[in-house]
Amino acid sequence: MSKNREIEAKTILSKEVYQKLIAAFPVKSDFIQENYYFDTPDWVLKDHNIGLRIRIYSDHAEQTMKVPDTRPLQKKFHEVIEINDDLSLDDAKNFVDQAKNNQKFVFSGNIGSYLDKHFKDEKTKLNLFTWSKTRRILANGPENCELTLDDTQYPDGYEDYELEIENTDPELIKKVQLQLEKDFLFTQTKENTNQNKIARALAHRK
Repeated sequence: MSKNREIEAKTILSKEVYQKLIAAFPVKSDFIQENYYFDTPDWVLKDHNIGLRIRIYSDHAEQTMKVPDTRPLQKKFHEVIEINDDLSLDDAKNFVDQAKNNQKFVFSGNIGSYLDKHFKDEKTKLNLFTWSKTRRILANGPENCELTLDDTQYPDGYEDYELEIENTDPELIKKVQLQLEKDFLFTQTKENTNQNKIARALAHRK
């Protein structure tokens, strides 16, 4: 289990800009992740700005919960506390299969403990409401800052492209973001900045 503060700038990109960024910087890692999103039928977690998901990779899996940071270090960028529990690949697949078949399931581990503390009555009402599949590329960007480049597909066939710059130093995020905007001719706007992945998956579910 890990629990950490996540500070990041998130920008939806055109496919052209996304491809130029991939070509411009050394790739550190390139992998596929499946994302399965959970909430109650009346959206209790969403109403509390909490995201709950299971992520499945080729050889391992994890359950993650993103909760609001009650004492954020800054206000410009997206900031949350992320709680992670490792899962075996078999357990994660079985869990998702149960959810798809509307069978009873319960989150355990540290996320289960968090749900017991804050959402005890709702914990057993959680269901799988949508999913997405992401090709994620981690690249070594300006100032030796890691860039996350996501190509995500949704249940209805929609596809989008996103740049994430995550770092514990907000000033470095700002510096790298501005440099990339200048070099690759894109701009952060209200429409393309800090767009919630779960909301996008919900908008494009079948």
